Amino acid sequence: MSSISNSRRRWLGQTAALLAASGAISFGARQASAQWLGRPAPELPSYYPHDYGAMVDAARKEGRVTVYSTTDFSAAHPLIRAFETRYPGITVDYREQNSDDIYRRFLAELAAKSPGADVVWSSAMPEQFKLVNDGHALPYASPERPYLPSWAIWKNEAYGTSYEPIVFVYNARQLPAELIPSTHADFARILNSHRDFLRGRVASYDIEHSGSAFLFAAEDARTTPVFWEIAKALGGVNVNLYITTAAMLERVASGESLLAYDVIGSYAARYADRNPALAVKMPTDYTLVATRVAFIARRAARPNAARLWLDFMLSRDGQSVMADRAFLFSLRQDVETGLTAKRLLAELGNTHRPIPVGPGLLAHQDQLRRADFLKRWHTSLGRQ
Repeated sequence: MSSISNSRRRWLGQTAALLAASGAISFGARQASAQWLGRPAPELPSYYPHDYGAMVDAARKEGRVTVYSTTDFSAAHPLIRAFETRYPGITVDYREQNSDDIYRRFLAELAAKSPGADVVWSSAMPEQFKLVNDGHALPYASPERPYLPSWAIWKNEAYGTSYEPIVFVYNARQLPAELIPSTHADFARILNSHRDFLRGRVASYDIEHSGSAFLFAAEDARTTPVFWEIAKALGGVNVNLYITTAAMLERVASGESLLAYDVIGSYAARYADRNPALAVKMPTDYTLVATRVAFIARRAARPNAARLWLDFMLSRDGQSVMADRAFLFSLRQDVETGLTAKRLLAELGNTHRPIPVGPGLLAHQDQLRRADFLKRWHTSLGRQ
């Protein structure tokens, strides 16, 4: 079986078993960073450049790093704590916002020449890459680069930081076992053959109002012709559309919906840890994999602290924190425990389809293509 459900322990255990078969938040001391100046740099990996300690000293003088992010504070909290423990004297000014707000705020602050983000970290891959492509990223060759997959890096400017499968989610208490989909074609078949039972009880993203959701739909359409059959089948069951993942997961956990399509797996895993009714299924024909993209702002007020934060996120230690405590799959192959790409790749092999960080993302920003895609989507749903 390939369902991952109910608790973090079962998420991890069942993954192995199944695959084998908006505010500003800062942590740490608020004292002036001067007390930390002159202290030796923490022990660093042997492959870091010899002058990395000087950058740590410069970052301590800067005193903090401002991060704009779509990642829930509850997920980012362990990473922030670990960073501030590694680098005392540097606090993280963490500002959680939705992707559209981050995009608009970043450009507005740029135009006004007002202080803004040092690092932008977002799950909205097309929007992130557009900012990078438009020249708003500060190039930085992270020493962690050799440990990352090539598809997750663009010109030392944009870095993928996670490995997040896009999955089916279902109510394990109420959905009959024979209606749990294994593949995308299976999902379309189930919707069509059990239309009366599932009418009004299937959830998906509103791709018109969610950048990430539009990306997943467009990538599905590019990967398989079954996508448009799915779209018509979703219309046939009068699918309920949601802008946020949390809203979808709440409906499925409550039983108002029984099945959800194209859900970000990391959010589903974290939610399932607290909701025994919720279960997750990775498609076996192919599984899209998204990543949260980070870049250092070209006009960062604290570029050294920004480099430290980026390196820590990409490091083995930072990725281990993400995998063990943040429900974000690590994309490094040398992270052994928790939610890891290594575990998934070893078992699912070539059925995973990572979405590369690169120019291909710009196609999703083309307004004419987007309008044509949305028109066909609405027509398929019967909601013109």
